[in-house]
Amino acid sequence: MNKFNIYDNLEYGESKVKITPMFESDSSKEIRIVFKKDQIMKDHKTSFPITVEIFEGEIDFGVGQKVYTLIKGDIVSLEASIVHNLKANADSIVRLSLSKADTVARVQGVLKL
Repeated sequence: MNKFNIYDNLEYGESKVKITPMFESDSSKEIRIVFKKDQIMKDHKTSFPITVEIFEGEIDFGVGQKVYTLIKGDIVSLEASIVHNLKANADSIVRLSLSKADTVARVQGVLKL
């Protein structure tokens, strides 16, 4: 069993989003991403499918030429190799579910693009 409270020890990064690995299961890696209003994750893609869930706030989730506004409670999945980006319209807490084959380092590398 793995346990992590997504609201514990929240830290908002001043200059960029804050990424915290929560835990790994037999099939996935769970990550918390905390955004201050107006922080972004620039265009990026992954070699594996992902699932994004909004726990707090509001995120503009760009996919191709479309932007989807996601609010608390929204969950989206995205196939591999799809370019996407995120922008916080408010302070936000996001859960990112990765394939077990994906890496947290790759997600952290998005912040350096």
